[in-house]
Amino acid sequence: MNDDGEGDGKHGNDAYGRVAFKRSRSHFTDRITADGRDGWPVAAGRYRLVVSRACPWASRAVISRRLLGLEDALSMAVADPVQDDRSWRFTLDRDGRDPVLGIRFLGEAYDRRETGYPGGVSVPAIVDVPSGRLVTNDYQRITLDLATEWTALHRDGAPDLYPEARRDEIDAVMAEVYEDVNNGVYRAGFATGQQEYEEACAGVFRRLELLADRLSGRRYLVGDTITEADIRLFTTLVRFDAVYHGHFKCNRWKLTENRVLWAYARDLFQTPGFGDTVDFDHVKRHYYQVHTGINPTRIVPLGPDLGGWLTPHHREELGGRPFGGGTAPGPVRAGEEVPGAR
Repeated sequence: MNDDGEGDGKHGNDAYGRVAFKRSRSHFTDRITADGRDGWPVAAGRYRLVVSRACPWASRAVISRRLLGLEDALSMAVADPVQDDRSWRFTLDRDGRDPVLGIRFLGEAYDRRETGYPGGVSVPAIVDVPSGRLVTNDYQRITLDLATEWTALHRDGAPDLYPEARRDEIDAVMAEVYEDVNNGVYRAGFATGQQEYEEACAGVFRRLELLADRLSGRRYLVGDTITEADIRLFTTLVRFDAVYHGHFKCNRWKLTENRVLWAYARDLFQTPGFGDTVDFDHVKRHYYQVHTGINPTRIVPLGPDLGGWLTPHHREELGGRPFGGGTAPGPVRAGEEVPGAR
């Protein structure tokens, strides 16, 4: 499967929920660094970030890029949320081609890197514009490198999303969030047996309850500022009621029914760089129309009501400095607006 980084690339969309779920490791793990030690030096304008606004793993990169002010240095391509078995498509662009890379499918950049690559075509992906070759699809590393290796190109006032003094704690929190929440909802949604589903679903809510306890007296997951850990939790929480509660059967309770997590998620959503990158239409159409093994009718539900995302959250009463000693990002750049996001 080629959705959101999981699967082996050998099955089509109708295999979701019918083939045992296993998230694949990123195959292309080259890093773009300040010293270019992997052969890919940080350089403004050289690379293109390919994302789907539907995908939580790609959304991490979209948020990080905006918070750090890398829009001019790292251009972004947005794929159609409804991909086919050939991979993510650029059908949102004129003539169905990405205007910078000139390709119709992200898989073409993978082929230029490794002909006949047997794995799935996943986002986020970073492509070298001059050669049209994929550089990396390492969704776990891309955002960390944007925060630490691309610093020379950060905007003035960019936050430190991965502060060195806090990295051990951030890493520990992110590992728990990844195992039980980010990946846990997929293990539940793509389970092929009752016991497998129940164990995964129970793990999701057990971790969410622990996170709610952690956040009951603090505004952010680690320290008093937004970090990478908050970005990674947010991208799952913002999709929870829209798709994971129903489509993935993670339905012990809704996000809106948990006072702490609902307020925390709204706080982040209303922070520049978060909610203004979210496209609920893309999210819902992707999950309900692509995962035909789970939803064979491809019907997209009308709900839930998303109007509550902009209601007061009162989390500012806990203190905290969202951007540390920095500032909020400016308005969304022309051409990157999300209809109805705010």
